[in-house]
Amino acid sequence: MATQDVLSRVPESYTGSPHQPGRKWVPWLLAVVFAVVAVLGWRAATRRRQEEQALRAQQARAAALRPVPVAADPATRRDFPVYLTGLGSVTAYNTVTVQPHVAGQIMKLFFQEGQHVQAGQPLVEIDPRPYQVQLQQAQGQLAHDQAQLHEALLDLARDKALVGDGVIPRQQFDTQQALVEQLQGSLAADKAQIANAQLNLSYCQLTAPISGKVGLRMVDVGNIVQPSTGILVITQMQPIAVIFTLPEEQLTPVLRGLRLGRSFPVDAYDRSDVHKIASGALLATDNLINQTTGTLRLKAKFSNQDESLFPNEFVNIHIETEVLRNATVIPASALQHGTQGDFVFVVRPDRTVEERSVHAEMTQGNYVVLSSGLQPGEIVVTDGQDKLHVGSHVTPQTLHTTHSPGEQSS
Repeated sequence: MATQDVLSRVPESYTGSPHQPGRKWVPWLLAVVFAVVAVLGWRAATRRRQEEQALRAQQARAAALRPVPVAADPATRRDFPVYLTGLGSVTAYNTVTVQPHVAGQIMKLFFQEGQHVQAGQPLVEIDPRPYQVQLQQAQGQLAHDQAQLHEALLDLARDKALVGDGVIPRQQFDTQQALVEQLQGSLAADKAQIANAQLNLSYCQLTAPISGKVGLRMVDVGNIVQPSTGILVITQMQPIAVIFTLPEEQLTPVLRGLRLGRSFPVDAYDRSDVHKIASGALLATDNLINQTTGTLRLKAKFSNQDESLFPNEFVNIHIETEVLRNATVIPASALQHGTQGDFVFVVRPDRTVEERSVHAEMTQGNYVVLSSGLQPGEIVVTDGQDKLHVGSHVTPQTLHTTHSPGEQSS
């Protein structure tokens, strides 16, 4: 029997399988490999995350050290005028509509539209011929009545001598004396008619009642006008007035000052409230407050030598009520508002910024008056604050002294 045949008959329990022991340690080997790979991956990710954090921190430090361009202005100490503002309308100091006193045809116009005229200057000629005829009629009636009176006076003198001698009755003398008195009354009426005719004749020449500027004419040469017909309008331009309103809660300093005889300077600005047009003074106030709007009307007077103010023009009025002496002033754009109150960014000498708490006493236009927190001469950031934090390096782009409040372009 061959050896192969003998071995084929031997039970498997005696011989055993040659691959069975390897099946036990392979899973463990795979688990160990996976664990090592996971640990190495976790450590690599952690190292990469730390490197990214360090890079970001380095970039943040570099950004913090990089100068930020900002606009800045120094705080100043000066006298700060306080203004009240209101909307006003320019009003001619005097306005006259020239109307004729008599009816008639316009013969001549002695003015040009838009011309400046002086008081007493001829403007219009109305046909004088009808009134010349009336004057001649009145003069003729006067001559007629004068002749009758002369005759009556002679008769009265004769009757006086005759009545004394008893030649004529006393009644005839009294009648003649009454006739003389009647004619004297007619004579007075005739003189009044002459004066009236002369007055009407003078009304045929219309003259300027005030000095001012002529508007557009309402009638032309050849038109028939009546006493109620408007021919032209003259507006007095120098001086000129502005009527404006102020809320009743702002009136106390103005009314108190007027009672004490104080003068209030007034400035007129254009509609944009940027360019100053003219300067004047407060003239008067109305005598009651409008209950609907809660405002009081005030009137200011302007010399208007350059005629920069024009009637019915809308203007913004600034009336100076007081002056804060030696006030610390900064631009309004520098003031920031936070949860802890108002603050500003102050530029240190080393070009870094600090956050400084301040107390704003009042804000007016583009300026703020501070009562504490800042010294004159210290530089504050006026633009670019959103990019800043405490310690930021800055590069001020504009360093200039602020203008006085109310000092705007003119």
